[in-house]
Amino acid sequence: MSILLTHGYYLTDDPKEQKIMKPYPPLGLLYISAYLLERGIDNKVYDSTFYTQTEQLRFIAGMQPKVIAIYTNLMTKIEVIQLIRILLTDSRYGFPKIILGGPDITYNCENYLNTGAHFLIIGEGEETAYQLYNAIMDNTGYSGIDGIAYLENNVVVKTKARTKFKELNELPIPNREAVPIEKYLETWKTNHGKSSMTISTQRGCPYTCKWCSTAVYGQSYRRRPAQQVAAEMLLLKEKYNPDSIWFVDDVFTVSHKWLTEFHDEVIAQKAVIPFECITRAERLNDAILTLLKEAGCYRIWIGAESGSQKIIDLMDRRVDVNVVKEAIQKTNALGIETGTFIMVGYPGEDKTDIYKTIQYLKEANPTEYTITVAYPIKGTSLYDEIESNITIKPDWETSTDRQIDFKRTYSRKFYDYAVSKVVNEVEFYRELIKKENRNPVKILKLKVKSLLAGGLMMISK
Repeated sequence: MSILLTHGYYLTDDPKEQKIMKPYPPLGLLYISAYLLERGIDNKVYDSTFYTQTEQLRFIAGMQPKVIAIYTNLMTKIEVIQLIRILLTDSRYGFPKIILGGPDITYNCENYLNTGAHFLIIGEGEETAYQLYNAIMDNTGYSGIDGIAYLENNVVVKTKARTKFKELNELPIPNREAVPIEKYLETWKTNHGKSSMTISTQRGCPYTCKWCSTAVYGQSYRRRPAQQVAAEMLLLKEKYNPDSIWFVDDVFTVSHKWLTEFHDEVIAQKAVIPFECITRAERLNDAILTLLKEAGCYRIWIGAESGSQKIIDLMDRRVDVNVVKEAIQKTNALGIETGTFIMVGYPGEDKTDIYKTIQYLKEANPTEYTITVAYPIKGTSLYDEIESNITIKPDWETSTDRQIDFKRTYSRKFYDYAVSKVVNEVEFYRELIKKENRNPVKILKLKVKSLLAGGLMMISK
C-alpha cells in the first residue's frame, strides 16, 4: 500500500460536535479513493473522526505509506499543520511525500507549502491525485500536471488550472467501504434515534453570494444523472438501510428538469429514503414541493441569511426576503419540515436589521434555524471587501478565518449578544404562541434572557 488518504478531524477534540453528534464520513476522500481504485491504484483511507491523532500516527507508522494525501479545511487546518510537522520530522513515519487538498488550499498556497507539504491539489482532486501519485512513484516531472502547486527553489510554482469534470457520471460512487460506516450509523442512532448518510448529486453553484467560497468547484453547475443518483440511493438502502439521507448540494432544486427526473427515477427504482436538502426560495414552487415530498423529502433548508432586505442585497443573494418567508410557510403547510440559516454582523448591519431578522423568523416560523456571526473566508468577495478594514488577523498557522475580525457597524461583542437576542426572543415567541403545553416559567426565562441580551447589545455598541 503506497498511498494513504486521511484528514485531521477528531471528534474527541470537538466539544461542539460532541453536543450535536451528527458526524458524516469524509465524502471527498471517498470519491478520490474510488477513483484511484477504478484505475488500479490500491489505497487506504484512515478516517480519523472516531480516533485520536495518536492512533492515526500509530497506524501511519505501521503502514509506512510513500504518499499521504490529507484533506484540510477551516475547521481542521491547525490539526493538519501539526500532523504534517510530526510526519516530516520523525523517522518512524518513513518521511512520506505529503499532498494536501481541500477548500482552504486555493488561496493559501504559500502558507501551506511553508508548513512542509510537498504538493497542493487546487480544485477537484480525483484526476489530479491520480496523475500526481503516478508522477511521485515514477519520479517524473510535475510541471505537466494541471491543478497543483509546489515549491521549486523556494518559489511557489502553480501549474495550469485543472479542467473541471463536465460529465459527473464518469465518477465512481464514493468508496464507503473504506471507512467505518457502522460507527457513523450507530452514533446517529444512539443520539437521535435514527441514522443518516450523505450523497452528493452536483458540483459547483451558479449563484453569487459574497460570503460563500467557490474555491474547489467554482461558480458552475454540473449534475450527476438522476438515474445514477437513484441507483446510489438504492444501493445505500439495501446495504446500510439508513433512516435518512442528507444531500450535501448547495442548491438541490436549481434545475426543475433534473428534479422531475430524480423524482421519477427514485420512485421507479423503489429507492425512496427520507431525505433533507438545501435550496433557494425562488427555486421552489407548489409543483416542486409536491415532487420533493413524493420523492421522500422531509426537511428543506431554505437560505435567507437575514431578515433585512438591505443586508440580503449587500450579500448579493439576489432574492426577496418575502419570497423566502413565503417559501418556508408553504413548505411548512405541506407537512415538510423547514430550516433556515441566519448570519449577523455582516458589514453594514445595524440594530434595525437585527430586529427585522427577529421578525422574519417569527413570521416565517422555520422548524429549525442556525445562526452565526459573519466571518470572511479568504478568496471570497466578502474578504476582498473588508480586507482593508481587518482589525484582528491572528497568526495563520495557529488560527482560522473564523477568528479574523474587521470594522463593523458596532463592536464584535455587540453581534455576539445579538445572537443571544435573536435566539431567546424567537424562542420566547414560539413558546408564547403555543396552543398547548405552554410553560410559563420557560416563557419568563426566555424573555428575561432576551431583554438582558438586548441591554448588553446597547452597552457594547
